[in-house]
Amino acid sequence: MAEIALFHSVLGVRPGIHDAADRLRAHGHDVTVVDQYDGRVFDDYDKAGAFARSIGYPSLMRLALDAVTELDDGFIAAGFSNGGGMAEYVATQRHVGGVLMLSGALDLAMLGVEAWPAGVPAQIHYTVDLVPEGIDALVKQIRDAGAHVAVFDYPGAGHLFTDRSLESEYDEQAAELLWSRVLPFCASPPS
Repeated sequence: MAEIALFHSVLGVRPGIHDAADRLRAHGHDVTVVDQYDGRVFDDYDKAGAFARSIGYPSLMRLALDAVTELDDGFIAAGFSNGGGMAEYVATQRHVGGVLMLSGALDLAMLGVEAWPAGVPAQIHYTVDLVPEGIDALVKQIRDAGAHVAVFDYPGAGHLFTDRSLESEYDEQAAELLWSRVLPFCASPPS
């Protein structure tokens, strides 16, 4: 099974991150939950965003990369929301087996990166009311690198729709559909 680095959203390591890690572990994967906030967790996106900006995104990207130094090449980089961007960044700096961008994806230019790593497959998941900015550019960058990319959208406006602790965002049906797509990717990323 896969080794997976799991990056949290701007809200920190909330119950939804623990649930995701547990689900992946239940399918035999070795999961490292990366906590870039040293245990700090938020319920409010504005406060969380202000906290992330106070750290600085270049520092968060360095923290993300430092967190995976002990992982063997070929691990899967996965992240929710802001963590999707962290997973992307890590994939451009390390040899990974695949990238999962869950409720968040960034044009590589926003990360200061020019190209997607050759042949690294990816999945992008988001709700139709919250389409990630620059997704078309990112999909093109991934395909231009000769990599497989699957893009999935889900009904609704819940950003972190897999996190049952966020009652106003959680969508059980969409979450189960997401996991029905993510788990096979983790077991055997497409080439």
